[in-house]
Amino acid sequence: MESSPIRTIADAIAAAQPAYDTLAELAEDVEDEWSYINDLATAWRDRFDEVAAARSDEQVGDDVAAAIDAVAGEAAAVDDPHRAIDWLSTYPQVVLIALGERP
Repeated sequence: MESSPIRTIADAIAAAQPAYDTLAELAEDVEDEWSYINDLATAWRDRFDEVAAARSDEQVGDDVAAAIDAVAGEAAAVDDPHRAIDWLSTYPQVVLIALGERP
């Protein structure tokens, strides 16, 4: 079995970020919600940055790595822009909970 490259909080957030960016890009297809989408994405990215700055070198277990990989995989399966908007709030909360943080 291959070992996950996710070993620290910083690794976990870095691994989670591309899926979040993809969700935000997909959600932007809903033009009426563009400002909301960008404000929401900015707020959650800032929250990720706060956690990374405060706890970046803290080690995470294989269970956390698996949770990050699983939620990123679920996010990658979202193909509807309106569902992507829903996931813009849900996804970061799941990531943060997996990291032992409050959303």
